[in-house]
Amino acid sequence: MKYIAWLLKAAIFFTLFAFALNNQQDATVHFFFGTQWTAPLVLVVLAAFAAGLAVGALGMVPRWWKHRKAARASPGADTHAHSTLIGQGTPPTHGL
Repeated sequence: MKYIAWLLKAAIFFTLFAFALNNQQDATVHFFFGTQWTAPLVLVVLAAFAAGLAVGALGMVPRWWKHRKAARASPGADTHAHSTLIGQGTPPTHGL
């Protein structure tokens, strides 16, 4: 099963690599106020993907904070974590 996963990853990598090699033409992105950026198409696509990831992650931050605050405020959250850290009974051996 490991080999199939590695083959799939290699196929995806080489497909993206071939995409990058086939799209080396310059693309011009026009911003506001007459500014523009000229770069290879692959870099433009990569920059758009990275910007989308950043905007998506920043859009999720308030919800992460809200859930984290709710988890801290929930009753019994600290006592359960504390008793788990101290450990009850014998520690697991994990097959040793």
